[in-house]
Amino acid sequence: MLNVLSGVRIVEQGTFITGPCAGMMLADLGADVIKVESQGNGDPYRSFKAGFYSAHFQAYNRNKRAIGLDLKDAGERAIFHQLIAEADVYIQNFRPGAAQRIGADYETLSAVNPKLVYCSISGFGPDGPYAQRPVYDSVAQAVSGFLSVAIDPEQPRFIGPALADAITGIYAALGISAALVERGRTGRGKRIDVSMLEAMMHFAVEPFMGYFALGEEPSGVDRPRLAQAFIVRCRDGKLFAFHLSSLDKFWDALVAAIDTPELATDPRFDQRLKRIDNYEALNTALNAVFATRDRDAWVQRFAGFDVPYAPINSIPDVVSDPQARHLDMIVPVADRIEGAERTVRPAFAFDGERASAVRAAPVVDQHGAAIRAALARSPGVWPERSSASASTAEAAEAAA
Repeated sequence: MLNVLSGVRIVEQGTFITGPCAGMMLADLGADVIKVESQGNGDPYRSFKAGFYSAHFQAYNRNKRAIGLDLKDAGERAIFHQLIAEADVYIQNFRPGAAQRIGADYETLSAVNPKLVYCSISGFGPDGPYAQRPVYDSVAQAVSGFLSVAIDPEQPRFIGPALADAITGIYAALGISAALVERGRTGRGKRIDVSMLEAMMHFAVEPFMGYFALGEEPSGVDRPRLAQAFIVRCRDGKLFAFHLSSLDKFWDALVAAIDTPELATDPRFDQRLKRIDNYEALNTALNAVFATRDRDAWVQRFAGFDVPYAPINSIPDVVSDPQARHLDMIVPVADRIEGAERTVRPAFAFDGERASAVRAAPVVDQHGAAIRAALARSPGVWPERSSASASTAEAAEAAA
């Protein structure tokens, strides 16, 4: 497991994806993240499908410890403030105003710990006309303009993964990392606000610049047309993708790979700008060619040509992909009580070192007894991460 952020202490009070994703990104880098959940069932994402340990919850809560606290109770709030007193970072993704009602607002927690980096994640920001509106991933994709440049307007569909949720969490982790660097210089904490609207607008900065620089309204078909990116269906129904970009050498290599010199001399396609203007006609012609062979045959054929290409892999395809296997992208889940035995490792390598395992997402209140016992023995001292792998029964025994 990576330890670049070893010694950084984080209290995360996140639900669903944005807050937990921010905490996971930092935990993946070695930060000690204690996830504070409500008593009982905890983060609602635990029961996204059934039970209290959904695959969705596992995805964003690995490498963390968990404690259940009722912050409406004065005694439980005191335990929470003990954690905050020794923390470097606090993360929450409540709707604006909710943190204040449970005594977890910036003013309260920065008084407990002036060096605290406080990160508040929301849908639309802390104030403004939309601040109190409920927000989920699809809404954020839509209102930010991202969806308008990511879908085919003739066949509009949401994109599969929760992109806005995860991207916002990654932006939050980036902001937290920057604030920690600044605190190293100044010794002062800072409040960070990041919303899904802001994150997705920044993520889509390129089409915004096209609008401001050229006065054109971008659409979902602009990027593939200008980049000369194509998705074609092969004889066996499987999909194949390639991206020709602005270099004529890739077009020339494509023509050679599919053995269609007539396309090179076709007056609609013999220059790059013509291929952009006639994108749909070229797409139809290419699909007709690729329909003559199965995808595996095309993959073998393209291996001998300098074209940026790839089969559109399913998730099982990626797990067995030679390059993914070479990079050891799939690693074991350590300390698991239930759930998946394998997962995708963090994307980083530091001095050639990559994570070779991740720690399982915690079950409800898994480390609560051990954390409470450590706080009771040494008030104001952060509970050691060495208890992270203790089971609930072991933690209770230690507390006794």
